[in-house]
Amino acid sequence: MGRRLELQQLLKDLLGSDNVYFQPPATVEMKYPAIVYHRDDVQTNHANDKPYHIRKRYQVMVIDPNPDSPIPDLVAALPLCEFDRFYTADNLNHDTFKLFF
Repeated sequence: MGRRLELQQLLKDLLGSDNVYFQPPATVEMKYPAIVYHRDDVQTNHANDKPYHIRKRYQVMVIDPNPDSPIPDLVAALPLCEFDRFYTADNLNHDTFKLFF
């Protein structure tokens, strides 16, 4: 199993459902609460002009109609995770994180 698929499973386990979407197209009808994520950066460490450690960073968004949802706290507790921002749109709460995985 690839690392992204491991992340997919981890997020499903945190959410407690299959409503986890990787780079969903606009035509996908999501069910809430949901987690949407996509890759947004890569960190590369070099030695002797060659990459020796590459880490992918993902933007992870928890979308929930419940403003007091416990799900963002579960995501925030993941190693190498950092809160980015919060906003509301279409009566849904969006907690966004940056996660190296």
